Amino acid sequence: MSAVQDEAYDGPEDLDSEDNDHSKELDINGGQGTEKKEDSLSRFTDQRHEDKVDDNVNASGTSFKGYGKRPYRLREQGIDSPSSSRDGPVRPSSADGSLSIPDDTPSIQGSLTSSPSRGGRIGSSSRSPTPSLRPFDQRFLARITSSHLGSSRATSPAFLNAHSRRSSEAYTSQDGKDVEVDAPWDVVRWTKLRKVTGQAFSEVGKRNFGRPTCIAVSASIALGTSRGIILVFDYSQNLKAIIGPGTKAVESGAVTSISISADHSTIAGGHASGSIITWDMMKPAKPFLHIAPVDKNRTPNLDGHSQDAAILHVGFLGIRHTALSSADDKGMAFSHLATRGMGMVARSVKTTRILGRYPEKSTSAAGQKKPSSVLSFSPLPLGNAEHAADNMGLVAMLTPYLLVIVSTMPIAQTQFKAPRPKEVASHSAMTAALAWFPSVKLKAKIKESLEQSSRAKLVYCWSNILTVLDVLEVEPPDTSSTTEPPSLQFKPRNRWKAGEPIVGAQWLSRSVLAVLTITEQLIILEDNTMIVTDSSDLIQKHIYHVDLFSQQLSQLVDHLEDEEIGAMHGVVADAFHMSFRAYKGRLFLLGHNEVSFGTLSNWADRLLALVENGSYIKAILLATGYYTGEANKVTVGLPEDDKTRHQLVQEKLSGLMLASLKYVFGQAKKAGSLQAQKQLMEELATACIQACISMQDLDFLFDEVYPWYQEYNAEAIFLEELESRIDDNEITILPPIVVKNLVSHYTAQALNSRLEEILINLDPHTMDIDQITTLCKKNSLFDALLYVWNQALNDYTTVLNNLIDLGLPQHNGGIAQEDTSMLESASIASKMFPYLSYIFTSRIYPTGKEMPYDRANLAKADLYNFFFSGRGSDGIPRGDVSPQSSRSGSRTNFPKLRQILNYDAPSFLSMLNEAFEDSFLNGPQERLSNETPGGLTEAQKFGLSVNRQWIVSILLEVMTPPDYERDDTIYLDMFIARNLPKYPQFILLPGHVLHKVLVRLCQYPNDDVANDCQLSVEYLLSIYQPPDLWSLIPSLHEARFYRVLKSVYKAIWQFAKLLQTCFEDRENPDAVFDCIRDCLKPSAGLSDTQVEEVRAVIVEHAGDLVSADVTKTAAIIDEYATDLHGTMLMVLNGYEAGKFEYLQVVLEPRPPKSNKDRKIAPARDFIGQYVRLMCAFDPSHVSTYVNDLSSGDLRLEEVLPALEDVGIIDAAVILMAREGKIREGIDRLTAHLSTLESAFLGLLDGATQSPDLKNTAEAAWDLIRSVQKYARVGVWICQGQTKAVVQSKPTLTRAKSIKGMNEALSPDEELWLDLIDAIVTGTKNATESLERLRRFKMTDEEGESDVFDSFRMTIDLRTIVQETFTALLNATTATHKNESRRTDISFLRILRAFLGRASLSSPSLANLRGVLTTIFSAYAYEEELLALSNRLLDKDLFVHVTEADTMRRRGWRPLGQVCEGCGKRVWGPGAGGYIWDAWQRSNETRLAVVQGRSANHASQCALPDSNAKGKAATRQNGKIAIPENAASNGKDANQSDGNGAIVIFSCRHMFHRACLEEMQNGNTNDGGPRDKKASLDLECPLCI
Repeated sequence: MSAVQDEAYDGPEDLDSEDNDHSKELDINGGQGTEKKEDSLSRFTDQRHEDKVDDNVNASGTSFKGYGKRPYRLREQGIDSPSSSRDGPVRPSSADGSLSIPDDTPSIQGSLTSSPSRGGRIGSSSRSPTPSLRPFDQRFLARITSSHLGSSRATSPAFLNAHSRRSSEAYTSQDGKDVEVDAPWDVVRWTKLRKVTGQAFSEVGKRNFGRPTCIAVSASIALGTSRGIILVFDYSQNLKAIIGPGTKAVESGAVTSISISADHSTIAGGHASGSIITWDMMKPAKPFLHIAPVDKNRTPNLDGHSQDAAILHVGFLGIRHTALSSADDKGMAFSHLATRGMGMVARSVKTTRILGRYPEKSTSAAGQKKPSSVLSFSPLPLGNAEHAADNMGLVAMLTPYLLVIVSTMPIAQTQFKAPRPKEVASHSAMTAALAWFPSVKLKAKIKESLEQSSRAKLVYCWSNILTVLDVLEVEPPDTSSTTEPPSLQFKPRNRWKAGEPIVGAQWLSRSVLAVLTITEQLIILEDNTMIVTDSSDLIQKHIYHVDLFSQQLSQLVDHLEDEEIGAMHGVVADAFHMSFRAYKGRLFLLGHNEVSFGTLSNWADRLLALVENGSYIKAILLATGYYTGEANKVTVGLPEDDKTRHQLVQEKLSGLMLASLKYVFGQAKKAGSLQAQKQLMEELATACIQACISMQDLDFLFDEVYPWYQEYNAEAIFLEELESRIDDNEITILPPIVVKNLVSHYTAQALNSRLEEILINLDPHTMDIDQITTLCKKNSLFDALLYVWNQALNDYTTVLNNLIDLGLPQHNGGIAQEDTSMLESASIASKMFPYLSYIFTSRIYPTGKEMPYDRANLAKADLYNFFFSGRGSDGIPRGDVSPQSSRSGSRTNFPKLRQILNYDAPSFLSMLNEAFEDSFLNGPQERLSNETPGGLTEAQKFGLSVNRQWIVSILLEVMTPPDYERDDTIYLDMFIARNLPKYPQFILLPGHVLHKVLVRLCQYPNDDVANDCQLSVEYLLSIYQPPDLWSLIPSLHEARFYRVLKSVYKAIWQFAKLLQTCFEDRENPDAVFDCIRDCLKPSAGLSDTQVEEVRAVIVEHAGDLVSADVTKTAAIIDEYATDLHGTMLMVLNGYEAGKFEYLQVVLEPRPPKSNKDRKIAPARDFIGQYVRLMCAFDPSHVSTYVNDLSSGDLRLEEVLPALEDVGIIDAAVILMAREGKIREGIDRLTAHLSTLESAFLGLLDGATQSPDLKNTAEAAWDLIRSVQKYARVGVWICQGQTKAVVQSKPTLTRAKSIKGMNEALSPDEELWLDLIDAIVTGTKNATESLERLRRFKMTDEEGESDVFDSFRMTIDLRTIVQETFTALLNATTATHKNESRRTDISFLRILRAFLGRASLSSPSLANLRGVLTTIFSAYAYEEELLALSNRLLDKDLFVHVTEADTMRRRGWRPLGQVCEGCGKRVWGPGAGGYIWDAWQRSNETRLAVVQGRSANHASQCALPDSNAKGKAATRQNGKIAIPENAASNGKDANQSDGNGAIVIFSCRHMFHRACLEEMQNGNTNDGGPRDKKASLDLECPLCI
């Protein structure tokens, strides 16, 4: 049954009411009476007097031992709580009385750590802008900002982390790291029903009644047994009834399922034999109704369970006693409706099949049904609220494939079907579970829909996938009949994936699910959020489970790869549904040896468990989470309504804090030192502060908690813990005594900056102004003082006046006292500038938050009046007193303005630069129209009228010499120059004033402000045009304002002077190249005179140009002034590296220029000079560059000495070849090869004595690579000469062009001969030396023996010889378009000459044998490769031919059994007996042929002379023809019974041969028969 099925049958009782316990309590004391659980937290605060304080505290200081000793009874030890206005007994309410079943509002999960961590502090304040730091480009910042960089603080204890088998919960440590520990409470408080267990599981009980097999719970506890008997117990565990003995129930087998009706009066049991028997509990001696199984052999048309089907599920439909539904292990489900009995007329039962098919109805192989069973089953129970589905008799069933919901009334009809979710993993364990929750009344309407009752819902599980399904009623249309059944909509709402398969699911309440997994883990799950709140291990409960489905569903496991079934499951799990039940929030378990029930531990139990475990602080944190609702509240019995929950938790939370304070400080007093309990006190302060903030009860915090810390001199701990909450704006109000102590503590610790942050985050309206002013002035906390006076009193000038006075120098006999106090005063006074910047830009100082509009305007008006009204401290107007020096100390106009300018004029003007950006200064016409008239003082009215023009005029009047020096007035000039272009419509100054400003800016006092002055001049010239600009140029030159000069010269088209200025500007050397490009590009539009002037400046500053960047100089000159290359190279004389870089850009640009892009070809002198320089700076690139040059670009005699000096012979040889000196080039090359040979031989001779064998081997390899490179150069020269000879000679016939072998070699052949001779001779000599060297076993310093690889060197040298001969062979055998034309060089003649020359130098050719063998073995190897390729090709072809032959011999399978021509059956049943006769004749013919071949072979062996040499064999003796009679007989037989032989094509079409020939003859073009040859070419007529 469902978890709440029986709960709904209690009549009008509200399932969600707080006092919905049944009138009878379970007797957990074995029938000795019942008792209510006493209030756990009342016991926590109301201890006995004889209990003593426990002295045992663990190392961490956070937990205590022994709740039983009641550690909080401290008064009798002489420890009294401090006096408080809240003294009084703590009377927490009953925990049991607070229990309620909460609604389905999701709780907030995922809370973080609850301990605060100290965040980083904001750095010190920014300094005032100084002249060297660009004052008008910076912004003033306060030291304190509104955003604090503290880490996020947890708002509730994080008890809800991943569970393990040992623990259901995980605590969060104070450092924020999750640590899994055993929860001190039991998730479910289990109680063993001892009397029930004793009667049902005792040996006597098992012998009399059988072993319990299933359980049902309602107003009674019913157990079904293996002997067909049902035992009924009341809640006092008394055995009320024994149902079944002496009746048919005993004969029906074991009770496999059990159910209790909605009114608790009738009980139904399903038996293993297929019978269903119901009993009236008031008359248990006689069955109320018996539904017997059906014998399908006798009554095939009658619905019902078969005799061999066990009833796995049974349940009542609605409130009727005679309406039931059931399901068996064969996958069949039925609804049963019995009529009322009338006297002697017995009841009749109408059974309707609602799921499954009878096995007899699908006997064919094609219609074989899949194996199935009803894994889980439940009718919809009745709730205490009406629902449309109550009268429909809904039944939910789970099979291995589908979820099916069927309505049984008035007729059976499928309402919903859902397949197995795709998320179910393949080959997982097959498990299933489902449970209904009916519609119930709600205590409060749901806010979203204003519903007064909840929806019916179904939870169902396949494997590890859990889904919640809502049942919605669809409103019927207006035209529908009232007799029609309601229309329902089933909407999946939530889905959750468990870590392992689920075997049971029950509803504990409307929002809480109990889920049982295959490993007997109990998981508590919130419905709406799908968050696991608790878990517990039930493995020790030994829950009863039975294998009910594996035999029926074995095919789903054994045939996993079947295409139809697919990969279903790897194993079928046991059934748990008969032993896992829930009723009224309690879980009931049927174990193998006991019956037990359990209830979820509520919030009070969990707090008590923490207290008993000694974790008092964690108890406070958890209680705080319960109060705020951030800890899970649904599963612990707390209501969702905040007001109700707060009333329940607040009193207990307050008691927890007071008791914890008593204990902690009692332990500290007993120890005689606070240090031992310091960590515990810090954690307790954090927990108490968080709790009071959550409860919004700061009076309790400061009236009850703080006095404990104050009395025991631990207030520093409390205040520091309080700081983080103030920084986060969680606490904004402090009592005066706490503020005083706070200031005293932080100033004593020299933590003034942190103290100011604290004070600024407090509400100034709640402070004692006199007290805070005194404290701040005493400790120089002017940031806090400014904030308090601004916010609390709207006074923006009083504290500012104090700061200005602090900045004034103190005179003592005319000598300033520059001691430490004065430096501190000056540092404090500098706060006025960020303060003014914040206020003038509508920001609160020092937090930076935006000020309200009206308040900001009034604050600005006060400050502008303070500085610019012209009144002194005595109220004398500005016009009554003439300006005097403020430094004399006499009374002057604008006294405060003069004082602040005297203190730091640059910072004040920089602040005004920010203030000018505010729209307040746009003028009264725009602002006062939005102001509310009235209530303004004269000073405020004047301040509201101040604008930018007024401020600038006052500053020009005040800041005049000799009152102010040039170091100060220069900043006023910069201020005017920068703001005039930004606000031209608000500031109007005459031209002579602006001209003076320009001149003064050019006469800056020191270099620190030079750049700022130049920038200011640029600003001013953007709006002001001097009448005589030429007169200003000398001043600009003297001031070195090169940017301004460039702009001026560009504006008046003085390009030569512009370029001259660029050369003078050393700070921006790259601007020179941009200027040259802009002046000389064709689109510049300069006249010829202007271009010449620019070129003259370039020539004049050529040295400066190349010094700036040689590469850029070469590029720009090559692009726009190529005739100046010589000038630039002359400047670079003595700097060869610079010349090389310059010429490299010109001659080898990156990317390279095309001929059309290059204006003129580079001079030959430049190329020769570049090659000579390249030999010195990049010799490896010489050969590549020379090879790319065209003929005539380079003179050989200019570069040849340089090339030879650095040893770049390949480039020299290439140049000789281009000059036509082929012979000289080859001679130079062969000479260099001889030099390399000598060096290599010398290196080898000294290798045995070399101390560094690795370097020697590396040098040898370098020489081999050089030989290879020069050999290829020689081959290139010889090949080029050969091509030139072929093109120059006339075409000759083959006979005339071939010379005799004995004729002298031509000059071209001599080139080849010399090259080959040099290479082979060197290779021969080197090979001999390497052979000698190989005999020595040489090792290097590290002991490696293979460092000098002589064998590999020999191979590489011989490879060079082989490549040379290959090139010669290709040159002498190359064919041309005209076959008669061939080269005049003969490979054999050159080889013969080479061998002849070798014989002269060496009397024996034995030394050349190895070299020549290597040469000619290469060609032999090529021949072997060709032969091997041919063999592979033949093999591959043989394989393909074999496959084709095999496929042909295999034949083809025809598509059907009939001829495609005539339609007659050819083979198979019904084809006729003539096929057998034809097959016999074919065998006889085949046998005759075989015998004839054997006889012919024997005659050939006996007469060997019959086939003499030169005579052809007699074919008639070698081939036996088919006898005429056999052929004719076969044909006649075929034609009489069929159409002859069968022909099958590769397209699988089949014909009689006669039909095929007839079809082919009919398809000829002329309509006549085809000839014999054509008839032999058979083709499929359907595929042509």
